[in-house]
Amino acid sequence: MATFLAATDQLDSAELRDRIARFQQVKDEIVRQVRRVIVGQEEVLEQVLIALFVGGHCLITGLPGTAKTLLVRTMAQTLGLEFRRIQFTPDLMPSDVTGTDIIEEDPTTGHRTWTFVPGPIFANVLLADEINRTPPKTQSALLEAMQERSCTVRGKFYKLPAPFFVLATQNPIELEGTYPLPEAQLDRFLFNTLLDYLSADEEMQVINLTTTTHQAQAEPVTNAEEILGFQQLVRMVPIADSVARYAIELTRATRHTDPSAPDFVRRYVNYGASVRGAQFLVLAAKARALMKRRYHVTYDDIRALLIPVFRHRILLNFHAESERLTTDDILKRLLEARPAPRGN
Repeated sequence: MATFLAATDQLDSAELRDRIARFQQVKDEIVRQVRRVIVGQEEVLEQVLIALFVGGHCLITGLPGTAKTLLVRTMAQTLGLEFRRIQFTPDLMPSDVTGTDIIEEDPTTGHRTWTFVPGPIFANVLLADEINRTPPKTQSALLEAMQERSCTVRGKFYKLPAPFFVLATQNPIELEGTYPLPEAQLDRFLFNTLLDYLSADEEMQVINLTTTTHQAQAEPVTNAEEILGFQQLVRMVPIADSVARYAIELTRATRHTDPSAPDFVRRYVNYGASVRGAQFLVLAAKARALMKRRYHVTYDDIRALLIPVFRHRILLNFHAESERLTTDDILKRLLEARPAPRGN
């Protein structure tokens, strides 16, 4: 805490303590509310919360029936934010996402004017359901919004509400009729979060929760203004140069052209993580540290988040495909080959 206060001396220490206490209170209450509806998936929930507190976007990949959509809807309810959902389909057009101009006629004068009708993108939390079921032309309608928090329609610039999160879902097994997300769009997601099957005990809890007359509901525990304040608080968490350098070393080691890349990266990787990947890794580590009630980033924070932050930023070559290796396999080997420096 002393390090945190020293690094943020522009704020009154009492005020900072209050903000940190409120951050912890809201985080715990969000988890409690979500747990009323969602069973298990601790890592997934942690990563969605980190994306929230960083101000990033999250791609949720999971099999049908793993509660991807329910998780996003429940999170939006607990945040007290405006929520919109877009069901992505092959015939969806960019204007269905961003909105469009229509011609309106004044019945008294007959004068016609262009009027902008905002699309569902003008919300705080946007659920892009099955985002890989729409063609790249429509997928690209989200690019500007995800990076700049704005959109341009017929040459006019419109600012999106703050905060703005895109929580997208995709199904990894149904490939027919789907369009893989372009790398430029994948790179704008903070996390690619994987939802797996629950344990037997957790599935029993789901049955008990969802097959009776009881309907669980999550209650809002915060608001937009407070979330924006939490995002600034996360950025104030200090990180030592040695820890930041370790994050950069891991990032550079994913690039087969870098001299520091291990042999298996040179053999299996076509393209590694970008600078944006390193930025997101550090920001996510800061949020994780604060959520764990620590006031500085550790090597463990970096290592714990490397795989979900990088799994969608690395492109493997045909050697990896022929040996049935995944990006997770490569990143696990990287963590083994690049352990954290000793004595920290």
